[in-house]
Amino acid sequence: MSEKKYNVAVVGANGAVGEEILTLLQEIDFPLNKLVPLASARSLGKTVEFAGQELPIIELTHTVFDEHEVEIALFSAGGSVSAEFAPSAVKAGAVVIDNTSHFRMDPKIPLVVPEVNPQDIAKWKESGIIANPNCSTIQMVQALKPLDEAYDLIRVDASTYQATSGAGKSAMEELVTQMQDFFAFKLDESEHKAFNQQIALNVIPQIDVFMDNGYTKEEMKMVNETVKIMHKDIHLSATCVRVPTLRGHAESLTLTFDSDVNADEAREVLSKAPNIVILDNPKDALYPMPATCVDKNETFVGRIRNDVYSKNILHLFVVADNLRVGAATNAVRIAQKWIEMEGEA
Repeated sequence: MSEKKYNVAVVGANGAVGEEILTLLQEIDFPLNKLVPLASARSLGKTVEFAGQELPIIELTHTVFDEHEVEIALFSAGGSVSAEFAPSAVKAGAVVIDNTSHFRMDPKIPLVVPEVNPQDIAKWKESGIIANPNCSTIQMVQALKPLDEAYDLIRVDASTYQATSGAGKSAMEELVTQMQDFFAFKLDESEHKAFNQQIALNVIPQIDVFMDNGYTKEEMKMVNETVKIMHKDIHLSATCVRVPTLRGHAESLTLTFDSDVNADEAREVLSKAPNIVILDNPKDALYPMPATCVDKNETFVGRIRNDVYSKNILHLFVVADNLRVGAATNAVRIAQKWIEMEGEA
């Protein structure tokens, strides 16, 4: 019996994450019947490359999902776009997998990292929507889940080093332009629009707006999303920092458990976890770095070590390509798992 193939729409097909989704659909030989690349009217006349062809971008409208009999709709075009058009996709009979923050904390909508809580995908029928978590949350919970099962995690303290691509194409271009201006001895004249501070040769301890509690919205996303995904009231504090790299988010994590933890045992536990790669030989300068995770679909973990003072505390360093693992890869894996579960139903 032949495998069922699906009509798949990618909303925001010419954006940074949309382009990665298209690449992934080709790399993994997704069961695709028809690709429907969607974007706003501003993108009409443009094309996307897929499977050796140049496909024209189709305007995103409320009727386009019906017209093209879309069965899976991958949204990566901003929260306001998802808010307006995702219900139309659902009404047309598609399952929506949304990359924005708009639906994440809705109690009726599952928030999924397939390596952590694949069972939650089954709740999609209540709303027709599955939410993709924040990029920094995804790679973190992939590492937290197996360690929690082994040692009972009670607290996480995280510091992130997040690439400019997390703020979109224009942010990446701003970093490149500012570096060019630096070498032309005119960095002080260089504009910054994507960020509220100079990003070249700098780090910015702010991602998104500040909340009343002194944390940024990005930091509170990590707090709230982790609890929802892991179905556990884990205490978490985050400091999210934008750094002058193009791709690849890094995180320094301090994990407190309810039992003693051994770094060597923890390393073994993580090595068996799905889509985790251990890079942890400091003597040979082997550890995860943004430059070595680009275009990879795995999450890399290293610098695994016990705390100097407390036997129940572990420290580690986690890196992943934020456009892949933190967005496109997770969304496509959700789609794959959804197809698998629908086939079993």
